[in-house]
Amino acid sequence: MTSDAYDFIVVGSGSAGGAVLGRLSESGRYRVLCLEAGTKGPGYVFTKPPAGTVFLVNNPKVNWRYYSEPHESFANRNIYVPRGKMLGGSSSINGTVYNRGQKLDYDTWAQMGCRGWSYDDVLPFLKKLESTTLGEDAYRGRSGPIRVTEAAKISPFYDLFIKSANAVGIPSNPDYSGAAQDGVAMAQQTVHRGMRSSTATQYLAQARRRGNVTIVTGAEASALILEGRRCVGVRYRGEDGREHEARASREVIVCCGTANSPKLLELSGIGNPEILSQIGIAPVHELPGVGENLRDHYAGILKWRFNREGISIAKMGRGLGLLREILRYGLFRTGFISQGIGTMRVFCRSRPDLENPDIMMVVAPYLIELKRGEDRKMSPIEGFFMYSHVQRTESTGSLHARSADPAEPPAIHFRFLQTETDRRVAVEAVRKAREIIAADPIAGTIAEELQPGPSIQSDEEILDFLRSTGQITHHMVGTCRMGHDPMAVVDDRLRVHGIAGLRVADASIMPTIPSGNTNVPCIMVGEKCAAMVLEDAKS
Repeated sequence: MTSDAYDFIVVGSGSAGGAVLGRLSESGRYRVLCLEAGTKGPGYVFTKPPAGTVFLVNNPKVNWRYYSEPHESFANRNIYVPRGKMLGGSSSINGTVYNRGQKLDYDTWAQMGCRGWSYDDVLPFLKKLESTTLGEDAYRGRSGPIRVTEAAKISPFYDLFIKSANAVGIPSNPDYSGAAQDGVAMAQQTVHRGMRSSTATQYLAQARRRGNVTIVTGAEASALILEGRRCVGVRYRGEDGREHEARASREVIVCCGTANSPKLLELSGIGNPEILSQIGIAPVHELPGVGENLRDHYAGILKWRFNREGISIAKMGRGLGLLREILRYGLFRTGFISQGIGTMRVFCRSRPDLENPDIMMVVAPYLIELKRGEDRKMSPIEGFFMYSHVQRTESTGSLHARSADPAEPPAIHFRFLQTETDRRVAVEAVRKAREIIAADPIAGTIAEELQPGPSIQSDEEILDFLRSTGQITHHMVGTCRMGHDPMAVVDDRLRVHGIAGLRVADASIMPTIPSGNTNVPCIMVGEKCAAMVLEDAKS
């Protein structure tokens, strides 16, 4: 077994981990090691064009390809859970959508006792991570590493949909990451000149040129090294198949994501003693909240068929149309290949008396069909899809190590639609989507509703549809929850309770789920974590 020593070790190079590594190594003062389980393989070519995500969502070379355990809340199915396994983590395989969530989300964290996490506290870090010409200076960053642009209207569909949304009282919003989230808008994307802007391209590429940085790929962490109540390093299996040790004289920052961070803590004996003993792991430090509080957004896919050609972009994804798009992208970095998945957003309320939107819709002018397993391709049917779901889900599940074997995937136990609020808003989300489609001018283009179909009308029928067909939208959070109560795993400086020299920084620390996508909030967590680590290092 080989062993090396560093000041800091960052485990995972994803949305948060990439930012942590980039900022900790900036000054050149500290020796920083990053351990990334993924290896740089042939799948990397598809991370550059935003539409390449279709080739990454089921690629085992860059994706952990997890599945949930079945549960009655989603018709006892196994739900597919893709997670990035490469430099940049899920920021390198996601749909490139930029969405901060709402001011309410962060203020809620602060009200739950997480000091320093209100919207006013995190806004400087949200601004620091981005560079965009969108919005107002008060809310948006102009010189950060992540480039943010707005999706282009490459089809007549977008204006038709926006006008119908306006007709039912949903206003257009020029910047849903600014003063207010409400409204309909083209999606903001982590895309610049037609290329994906991930933590791999914007943080890691710069960091790895520094002499104080070591990035080891193909390094799957198997346990944290604990000496008493202090973390002093990490054990990992390398690409050579051998066990290695890396030591940190200052801190280890775990950034393995909502699925793998609690798993690594449990493999190290940190967690609920009863659960650890059941899977053959000797308890070392009791933290019963490890792996609990799992949340995600959950939605059924709604589909419609157009009554004529030329509104969807179906022809751009097949045959000669696809060849033209490939040429357009190669020459000009434009067209549908230059855009992410779900290029329009709607944020609205399930009840008029609410102060903030509690429904999010994702809309795209084409249909997707499964090719084999979880592989996807564009359907030849002229139509469009959208999913419309609860923004701030209340139902929680759990995620735990399955055994003492690090190679075993975690056991993911989702629970959806378990509260009255979740059920009510989920039903209203479908009805709101239908309300938009029933309004002119988009109504005049519709031939039929393909899914769930016109026969599905009552609340219970809609819930049955959601239970039997719903999918996660890949925004898992909460399994190493931040707080100060007995079920919290980290404090508000992201230090693991009761263990010195150890922090967790990724979506797993989020006490509640943000009202939107999680990539940008994760990068913000990484930025804020690095600032706190450096502040503590100085003192």
